[in-house]
Amino acid sequence: MTPLLDVHGATVRFGGLVAVDDASLTVPEGSITGLIGPNGAGKTTLFTVISGFRKPDAGQVTYDGADITAVPTHRRAEIGIARTFQIVQPFAGLTVRENIAVGAHLREPRRNAALAAAEAVAERVGLAPMLDRPAAGLTVAGRKRLELARALATRPRLLLLDEVLAGLNPSEIRDIVPVIQGIRADGVTILMIEHVLQAVMSLCGHVHVLSQGRMIAEGTPAEVVANPAVVEAYLGHGAAARLQDQTHA
Repeated sequence: MTPLLDVHGATVRFGGLVAVDDASLTVPEGSITGLIGPNGAGKTTLFTVISGFRKPDAGQVTYDGADITAVPTHRRAEIGIARTFQIVQPFAGLTVRENIAVGAHLREPRRNAALAAAEAVAERVGLAPMLDRPAAGLTVAGRKRLELARALATRPRLLLLDEVLAGLNPSEIRDIVPVIQGIRADGVTILMIEHVLQAVMSLCGHVHVLSQGRMIAEGTPAEVVANPAVVEAYLGHGAAARLQDQTHA
């Protein structure tokens, strides 16, 4: 598949701390690609580079064949890059419909058109029955769907999902997985950060693994979870050998 996004050699420093260290990844158009790794690996920092909230200290971001490394965030939204945030913060004083319309206004300057677009997006993510409720009253699962809807309302080609399943129970995860698959089926390419490995296994065709700022593995979900370097990154030094010993015991 043709790459829609190509990150090459991205490096981000915070003073003496290297948060992302020469990281590269490719996201084919039409795919759901995973980005996993232990807490503090630099995954969200890499998202800030891709979405334009921070320019990398080194490296290049290419989108649809064009270098966008220095392109500001609002321009990236206009050319079709949208993201969700790990900490969900809806506009508490607005209804669900009005929250989604905030995203829709990127393409629909008229209020009535933006509100109509918001209604269509709410239907796609399962929020239609809650359109006129205050966003402040939503459950965690409802807020996650609202965050997804607000990004989707910008009509992206590339959607960056930052732990959209975090904080959900198994039933809620099962309910939202088909929503994400439906978004991809509608032609949106997805790059997702996720800790729920069962969802990664079912959603992603290809996975990149980041640990201590560096890419340490990539491949299919099955290849990645069987990789000794990935086991070490998640479970600590010597874990791969211990698991191997247990398997042969």
